[in-house]
Amino acid sequence: MQELEKATADKINQWLTGNYDSQTKKEIQDLIDNKAYTDLTDSFYRDLEFGTGGLRGIMGAGSNRVNKYTIGAATQGLSNYLKNKYPGEVIKVAIAHDSRNNSDVLGKITADVFSANDIHVYFFKALRPTPELSFAVRELGCKSGVMLTASHNPKEYNGYKAYGADGGQFVAPDDKLVMNEVAKIASVDDINFTAKPENITYIGEEIDEDYLNKITSLSVSPDAIKRQKDLKIVFSPIHGTGITLVPQALKRFGFENVILVEEQSTPDGNFPTVIYPNPEEKEALTLALKKARETDADLVLATDPDADRVGIAVKNHKGEFELLNGNQTGSLLVNYMLEAWEKEGKFTGKEYVIKTIVTSYLIDKIAASKNVTCYNTLTGFKFIGQIMTEKQGKETFIVGGEESYGYLVGEFVRDKDAVISCAFIAEMTAFYKDKGSSLYDAMIDMYLKYGFYKEKLVSITKKGKAGAEEIVAMMERFRNNPPAILGGSKVVTLKDYTLRKETDLLTGTSSELAFPKSDVLQFITEDGCIISARPSGTEPKIKFYCSVNKPLASKADFDKVNDELEQKVDQIMSDLAV
Repeated sequence: MQELEKATADKINQWLTGNYDSQTKKEIQDLIDNKAYTDLTDSFYRDLEFGTGGLRGIMGAGSNRVNKYTIGAATQGLSNYLKNKYPGEVIKVAIAHDSRNNSDVLGKITADVFSANDIHVYFFKALRPTPELSFAVRELGCKSGVMLTASHNPKEYNGYKAYGADGGQFVAPDDKLVMNEVAKIASVDDINFTAKPENITYIGEEIDEDYLNKITSLSVSPDAIKRQKDLKIVFSPIHGTGITLVPQALKRFGFENVILVEEQSTPDGNFPTVIYPNPEEKEALTLALKKARETDADLVLATDPDADRVGIAVKNHKGEFELLNGNQTGSLLVNYMLEAWEKEGKFTGKEYVIKTIVTSYLIDKIAASKNVTCYNTLTGFKFIGQIMTEKQGKETFIVGGEESYGYLVGEFVRDKDAVISCAFIAEMTAFYKDKGSSLYDAMIDMYLKYGFYKEKLVSITKKGKAGAEEIVAMMERFRNNPPAILGGSKVVTLKDYTLRKETDLLTGTSSELAFPKSDVLQFITEDGCIISARPSGTEPKIKFYCSVNKPLASKADFDKVNDELEQKVDQIMSDLAV
């Protein structure tokens, strides 16, 4: 194996001679026999990093792959952290899994390792959405939770999301403490795989019932739903966990005309009808849109495999079905919830919404108009959950979200929740239809009132070790040589969240950003455009978020202004030269 770096070759030999099962060793030996050195390097050049949210990677043999041993190490490290943090206490954890290949097996391994460490496990006996796991952590008084999922990644991936006692993913300082404990697992022999079945309790329908009842209690426009109960809703779970609860939630809210995309309603980790099981991708909604056209639907909903994200489509002003992006849906949801709360006289002066720094600043503007506080956080729903936990009992969270198709209503969950979101997007559609408006018309009305905000996400994939190094180099180039002009407007402000520094590029003066360190850069132009760049925390991608805006004087101007803003976004991406 002289073609491999010594550290990589040593790691491979460790797996070939260590206490690993024969199938794993055979898989590695086959790669060696086939001289698959690129695959061997990618599988072993590092240990799969347990990041601040957990693990995510391609399934297979190797230290940089998701398998029994990397999942076992993560769970052993998390067990050690929990026993250090809660000495002498009875420790309970909740575990759920999605529809991905091996998610159930990896979930059982996770349960076994926890139980072997004398931690009591509540294990969902069948697949369930990620947000229900977050709900269960708090509902059952657990100290932690684990979800086996890789969200909307391609079928080759799986992952492990770790949660704290508040039902949110771990945040500082606990995230680093967990990571440190996982890093201490130096050998497969440090992992206790010997299950204690008496420490595992299987759960299911009883948690579903509590969860659905609490969701239903949040409804703010039940009368509109009663009048619009026949609203035609096409729903696709894209072969994922959404099928377990989304139809039930819609029924509980009062919707009686939910049309399933049957070809995508059976859970299947191969995701046979799509290229990527990602509701952000138009291709993933092909069958749902076909069904919507056939049935003349009012609304299309599609959730990702673990049902924490939802993509939607509605008829535009030309009568054609159009996919809304995460910023549009999030802004509509915030606008609707605040209007509904105001209409019902529910405001007390202590309400708030939350969004991330790369999500539309239209939301800030809407919140300000209602005298509702809008908190901004770093990218990642765990930061939204962190604020919710800090504000619990002092202020009231109404709604929040991020541009990547993740939203939340109410305080029962601490993660993005497509089950709750589907129910409220349907309620919102019924509310506007009851007033003689479509959801698309409601969006245009929102732009007339607050300004036309247009956002676009451009992701560039860079795979493997070489790709990771290239992404680091790109971020450094932008950090050290920020663009002078974007979209025909001078770049006047650079926000570097790694350095926690905001610099006025005209005067050279700097001030401190009140955020934790994060590898994000933001360029703000003289005319109010905001362009953000960051490496993805879960995929081999670098992401660019463009936000441009302009006043909209009349509905008749919508197409013209939309085209102008689209051209501006394209010009910005060209100026970035990526």
